[in-house]
Amino acid sequence: MSQSFSVSALRAQFPVLQQSCNGHALVYLDSAATTQKPQSVIDAMNNYYQYNNANVHRAAHCLSAKATQAFERVRDEVRSFINAPKREEVIWTKGATEAINLVAQSYGALLEAGDEIIISTMEHHANIVPWQLLAQQLKLVLKVIPLTDIGELDLAAFAQLLTEKTRLVAVTHISNVLGTVNPIAEIVALSHQVGAKVLVDGSQAVAHLPIDVQALDCDFYVFSGHKMYGPTGIGVLYGKADLLNAMPVWQTGGEMIKKVSFSGTTFNALPFKFEPGTPNISGVIGLGAAVAFLQQQDRAALLHYEQGLFEYAKAQLSSLPDITLVGNAAQQAGVISFVVKGEHHSDIATILDQQGVAIRAGHHCAMPLMESLGLGGTLRLSIACYNEQQDIDSFIIALNKTLEFL
Repeated sequence: MSQSFSVSALRAQFPVLQQSCNGHALVYLDSAATTQKPQSVIDAMNNYYQYNNANVHRAAHCLSAKATQAFERVRDEVRSFINAPKREEVIWTKGATEAINLVAQSYGALLEAGDEIIISTMEHHANIVPWQLLAQQLKLVLKVIPLTDIGELDLAAFAQLLTEKTRLVAVTHISNVLGTVNPIAEIVALSHQVGAKVLVDGSQAVAHLPIDVQALDCDFYVFSGHKMYGPTGIGVLYGKADLLNAMPVWQTGGEMIKKVSFSGTTFNALPFKFEPGTPNISGVIGLGAAVAFLQQQDRAALLHYEQGLFEYAKAQLSSLPDITLVGNAAQQAGVISFVVKGEHHSDIATILDQQGVAIRAGHHCAMPLMESLGLGGTLRLSIACYNEQQDIDSFIIALNKTLEFL
């Protein structure tokens, strides 16, 4: 596989990959759960704590000014990274999960009994349960887009689900189980025809695909830092400014207020309206370093390289007896799920771990999808830019040994 960058040089930026696990060289194929962090992200967070540790926005002293400048600069960088029109449309959250809950509770407060929300069969629990609870609270109608036999969203069925009562469509950009890349722009266009807003869960997409929220025309886009080479505990909610301005506050406290008195409170403008309390300053700075890391790469070359590894891994798995791949959409990225005939996924993953290979086993926080597939769980390998063909080869060798052992 050819590439216009050095994979070995890129791998060298990730300290965790330079170690052994259970006496074997570490083969990390679980990046859909969390990506590893380059040294630049680690250094940026350490630098903040070593030299610029102060609260942001709230003090007149030098350290606070430096911290605030660095903190708010990242908002501009993320705005550019996803091509949002305005910096105040970038809201810091703890992650994609909190971002979805924010929209559910805030935008959801504008909904009325009988209004409809549409999600899909392939959603992560984080994009199911908030809407279930909201539907129960407000007596909303929750509809689910079914899948085709190859693991794609059934867009014909989706078009039938849309009505004049549909208020929100919440779908994943890339399935964390099937690897299906959903046609977001088409889904948004169909939804907007009936006046529905669209939230996109970009957790699995942001590390692989260039994201342009204006081209997608989505109303909300959410993602987590830790799945794009950044730290845990930080995420982003992008929302169109007119929607965010119309939505009521969700959590309250310091920073998100202009004035508080016992006779009433006036709330702050965007983005601070949705950012109460002391934020995850080091997380934001680490996220900025992760954005810089990605933007320093040739994203088209990375995607081409990752897709080459993806197809290579699929071909190697497909050649093995008793292996069934789960999902075969026309467009896939990032993750490959499979089952082994007659064997439990947890047993396979445990024995692979003993050989230094890290993959994921279970329902992947997508139990309704597993139920629709008639599966109790799958094995899942996931690919990142720091993986190389040797990782896939080592995984296949370890899997063959595991199958022989069982």
